[in-house]
Amino acid sequence: MLSAAQWAQWQADSVFTGAPVDLTDGYIHLSAADQVTETADKHFAGQHGLVIARVDLSALGDAVRWEASRGGALFPHVYATLPLAVVAAHQAMVRDADGGVVLP
Repeated sequence: MLSAAQWAQWQADSVFTGAPVDLTDGYIHLSAADQVTETADKHFAGQHGLVIARVDLSALGDAVRWEASRGGALFPHVYATLPLAVVAAHQAMVRDADGGVVLP
């Protein structure tokens, strides 16, 4: 989940180095499919123009670490940059009738 400006920059550069919070923490924060809505609600509330990118974690090998975060849940953290080629799908963030984020 990223801003439209971050998505445009990723496309222009063909690599994503991370959002400001990623750069501060030293890894790129991702969410598993079942975590996306909660992440959107907690970290992106009230923001518009967001983009959801589905990343092929298997293409990143050992750069992906599943680490405990919110409530002890394991989240995928990427300790590398993300080449555009790992994006399996993307779309503007939309929600279904129940408020859940619709995944690409």
